Amino acid sequence: MTTQLPKTYAPGQVEAKWYRFWVEQGFFHADAAHPKTPFSIVLPPPNVTGSLHMGHALTLTIQDILVRWRRMEAYNVLWLPGTDHAGIATQIVVEREILRSENKSRHDLGREEFLRRVWQWKEKHGGRISEQSRALGASLDWERERFTMDPAYSRAVREAFVRLYEEGLIYRARRLINWCPRCYTALSDLEVEHQDEQGSLWYIAYPVAGDPSTRLVVATTRPETMLGDTGVAVHPDDERYRHLIGKKVALPLTDREIPIVGDPILVDREFGTGAVKVTPGHDFNDFEAGLRHNLEQISVLDLHARINENAPAKYRGMTTDEARQAVVADLEAAGLLVKVEPHTLAVGRCQRCDTVVEPMLSLQWFVKTGPLAAPAIEMIEAGKTRFVPESWTKTYMHWMRNIKDWCVSRQLWWGHRIPAWYCKDCGHITVARQDPSRCAKCGAGALTQDEDVLDTWFSSALWPFATLGWPGDTRDLKTFYPTTVMETGYDIIFFWVARMMMMGLFFMKKVPFRVVFLHAMVVDEKGEKMSKVKGNVIDPLDLCNRYGADAVRFTLAAMAAQGRNIKLAPARVEGYRNFANKIWNASRFTLMNLAGYECDRFVDAYREGPENLDLRLPDRWILSRLQHSIKAVDDALEDYKLNEAAQLIYRFIWTELCDWYVEMAKSALYAHGDDGESATRKRMTQGVLATTLETAMRLLHPIMPFLTEEVWQQLPRPAGSPASIMITAFARADQRYIDDDAERAMELLQRVIEAVRGIRADYNVSPGQPVDVTIQVEDDFQKTILSGYTAYVVELAKAQKVTVRRGGAAPAGLHASALAAGVEVLVPLAGVIDPAVELPRLEKEARKSALEVEAVQKRLSNPNFEVRAPAEVVTETRERLADAQARMAKLSAMIERLKHA
Repeated sequence: MTTQLPKTYAPGQVEAKWYRFWVEQGFFHADAAHPKTPFSIVLPPPNVTGSLHMGHALTLTIQDILVRWRRMEAYNVLWLPGTDHAGIATQIVVEREILRSENKSRHDLGREEFLRRVWQWKEKHGGRISEQSRALGASLDWERERFTMDPAYSRAVREAFVRLYEEGLIYRARRLINWCPRCYTALSDLEVEHQDEQGSLWYIAYPVAGDPSTRLVVATTRPETMLGDTGVAVHPDDERYRHLIGKKVALPLTDREIPIVGDPILVDREFGTGAVKVTPGHDFNDFEAGLRHNLEQISVLDLHARINENAPAKYRGMTTDEARQAVVADLEAAGLLVKVEPHTLAVGRCQRCDTVVEPMLSLQWFVKTGPLAAPAIEMIEAGKTRFVPESWTKTYMHWMRNIKDWCVSRQLWWGHRIPAWYCKDCGHITVARQDPSRCAKCGAGALTQDEDVLDTWFSSALWPFATLGWPGDTRDLKTFYPTTVMETGYDIIFFWVARMMMMGLFFMKKVPFRVVFLHAMVVDEKGEKMSKVKGNVIDPLDLCNRYGADAVRFTLAAMAAQGRNIKLAPARVEGYRNFANKIWNASRFTLMNLAGYECDRFVDAYREGPENLDLRLPDRWILSRLQHSIKAVDDALEDYKLNEAAQLIYRFIWTELCDWYVEMAKSALYAHGDDGESATRKRMTQGVLATTLETAMRLLHPIMPFLTEEVWQQLPRPAGSPASIMITAFARADQRYIDDDAERAMELLQRVIEAVRGIRADYNVSPGQPVDVTIQVEDDFQKTILSGYTAYVVELAKAQKVTVRRGGAAPAGLHASALAAGVEVLVPLAGVIDPAVELPRLEKEARKSALEVEAVQKRLSNPNFEVRAPAEVVTETRERLADAQARMAKLSAMIERLKHA
């Protein structure tokens, strides 16, 4: 009795069913005590505020392919899920909701009540992205799901902070930091996005003290911050200004005098006038220069980016824009504004709210990164961790060798509060694992905990080991650390990857992962970054609902070439939905034709080797192609070339299995003869078809898990088979079935059939119109193969008579010819087509091709095209021209043939 599949594949009826089954059976759960070789990945924790976007979908797809593949290869696979508390993002979301619903700020509620509201929001909305991940088929170990604010994880964060502090690697200092006046918190350098914007360069005269007639002209892009200048710098080798070093200038609009210093690092003699104002409180380069020359640090902006009490009274309370206008006007009135020039400058903006970020002097907590970065560099140099693509190694090393100390304190309420307490009596700072009741220095009990929380990236830097139970010495930690692969986007190589390397080596004395696999971005079909503003965002769940999760996954895998952005268009997903339908139809055909098939008997013979099977040429060929495909796919996955693996599978299933073998199998499967030979041939074809399809499903499963599970469950399998395809063995190549002779013979046969089909298409010969075929061969091999398998040419090329011969004249009268793998294929057309009908059609097509050639040539002849168009567009255009020219030449030859018929 054979199983029947429904006529059409309905992903919505399949996906939820199988995902529920996998979870209920515990197939995703890793056993830390199992002796199998571990393979572990920790999921980059998405923000608890987030919902699934295409970047997440790509990450989940790539990682799920890797873990499903390794799970089928009998590794002890752990794929650990979790979410990040996302300090700033979450606090903003909850604050907005409270303001909208109650017209209150977090300060109106107080810290305790506000945090209660955030936890309440998290419990209601925080699981959204985890639920959406299930829809994509992510086989995550949900029993180990982590959240960066869970009690156990919070203990790990606190332990990390205390240990770093005890080792002198965390310190508190008043330094220049990035300040967002809207988010009202410090930001790391990586959270500031610099954009080129049009501004001005103001030239301002600073009178030399004691000699007002001598003026030192400086150029600045921010005249309002001159109110906080504490020096003017010139190059010590600049003959124009060398004599002024050591003197002072009167700072315009103030009653202060500031020194002139020589600084070869800060000053570029070719920029502006070669003299620059030094504002240590409002510029990072100036801050370093101020330290070199012991200049005073003055901040003239408050936390709202308004002029503060350190500036002259006239400007206090002004915004930076208002102050700029006022300062420029006053300078002009005083005759000290020399000139103004347009100037393009890089403006730093907050990554989250797009507000202009202000460099701000502030008392903050910092991680001393130099001692942490050194071993993280050494491990890469020693090959303990490698990057894929390898080109990212250079980027990582450059950043690590130039790393700055990391500001880790944030002026937020949601997050891991800094475990530091200040004594009101003696000022001592106590940093402790447990909340202290008294000052460790003077014994006083009046302690106040630091109000700030830690940067979210500090806690996520511990992710590979804190999720496994650190600081405890857990079995999970012993089994699964170091993790095998860290797969993530290249855009967080500094935010996260570098910091995990530093923390993993410091706390665990081992690299946190063996491989860093960095994927590219998913952009729209024009190559533009997706954004709500542009209206080009593609929702992966919408695509899943329209085309099925498997089609979305296969699209992302097939397009995920290393180092290349993925230009996604829904049409591509639709194309791979058609691939799913192709598989479904081939599976349905197979199941409908397995009546009487003895699975165990065939599988036993198959395992013993090809000498135990009565295989025909198509059988030998498809089994040989299967082995080659398995090996190539496995090699591609080993090299993290998922796009190559997907394309190899696609070609094998669509072209070799469905288009060729299934079609060739039909004559054997449909045979109704009572003779033993027909029955044997049918049984052998059933076995080869069922075995090849089952193996192909295992090969495809990591990429398209739902469809392959549904088909695999319906296929006949030997007794004792596992309960799910996801826990079967991944397809393994069997060298005994590689048959080069069969592949050469089939290649010849296929090219001949394709040549006949091509002639039919060129001359618009209907499928129901039989044609005669003459095949002119050059050697005995060609003649033997083609003579022995003319039945396939008759069947698959719709030929009524096939003649194979060496030498001889071409058929008389009108005929078409084509070269195929070294043989000439000739098809008489007299009586098959009507030249009077075909000639006008071909001439119309030729005119159309000529217009296309002309249009593409015109585009390529435009001198600006190759300069301005992307390289890939230029290449595509040239290929289009070559194709159009070839088509036009072919049509011209066909037209001439008909004209002289």
